[in-house]
Amino acid sequence: MDEADVRRNVDSVNARYGNLIAIVAGDYLMARSAAISADLGVEMASLIAHTLAALTRGQVSEVRTAFSVERTEADYYEAIEGKTASLLAASCRVGAITSKRGPEETEALAEFGHCFGMVYQLRDDILDVTAVDNQLGKPAGQDLAEGTYNLPTLFALRDQVVGDELREILGDVLNDDDRERARKLVVATDGIAQTVLAAQSFLITAEQALAKVEGPELRKGFSSLIASLLDDLPSY
Repeated sequence: MDEADVRRNVDSVNARYGNLIAIVAGDYLMARSAAISADLGVEMASLIAHTLAALTRGQVSEVRTAFSVERTEADYYEAIEGKTASLLAASCRVGAITSKRGPEETEALAEFGHCFGMVYQLRDDILDVTAVDNQLGKPAGQDLAEGTYNLPTLFALRDQVVGDELREILGDVLNDDDRERARKLVVATDGIAQTVLAAQSFLITAEQALAKVEGPELRKGFSSLIASLLDDLPSY
């Protein structure tokens, strides 16, 4: 959708083979996932269907607020809960169901997956404005250029020192110079620190959910996994 040439340091399918192949390949994978979920029963098929609907709603929410400097934190969370957290929550729920975990554990693991998705996206958005040496496989500040104003940017827009200047730059497609200028303004605020705090709050909720999961090794593994998402974040 963003017509990116590179994704995670790998040539994107649309860049290598064109949009037609990318769309058809995506359609095939969607069909295969539907078939697999149907083979696993009505509950699984329903879960996948509802997850795909949530993913779509999240993407629509993001598109609806593209290039809007009036985008709110509620708008942001609505988008990432749909685009990212719903997928991770569903993945953990599938694992719980297929391993025949009880209802309480299943809900706890789904909650962990939701928190994992939220922390993952918050981490990704922090790195978007701080990454160096193409750490994300895309230029730093790409979200700014594409009009996807993430949480660090939303905090920066409210900053009393640079908020007005940043607002004047944003609101339209940016060239490389304006993108870098906007990125530096975001980094100059406490937007990164506030976003880290937001991620840490989901980390706490994830730990509370894991307390309901049986098996100390499983709890330890999941706890270490989600905590590792914040290990390499810069401090501001």
